[in-house]
Amino acid sequence: MNFWETVDSELQYQNKERKDLAKAAGFDVSNIGKGMKNGGVPLADTAVRIAQFLNVSVEYLVSGGKSIGSSNADNSADFKKFFYYRKLVSKIDSLPKKTKDAIIEMFEKI
Repeated sequence: MNFWETVDSELQYQNKERKDLAKAAGFDVSNIGKGMKNGGVPLADTAVRIAQFLNVSVEYLVSGGKSIGSSNADNSADFKKFFYYRKLVSKIDSLPKKTKDAIIEMFEKI
């Protein structure tokens, strides 16, 4: 996952809009789509403003959530699984306790 894909995923996870990020970080909103397509990374000062808006580290955005220098395949696979399902987990977590407990019980029985 490249820098901009991580940014876009984090925006979705935090339920934030691309246009709000672009305004806060001082760039055109079209840069996100272009960056995702080209795999580019913004200038350092822009990356810092993006990270601040998302309340994450620049390292997280650059490395796609892995610690730089980490080569542990198990952690990488676990991260990919979490990243794929995190929106679902977030939605389940926001449900009333009784509903959430029922869903968890259902999954534990599978």
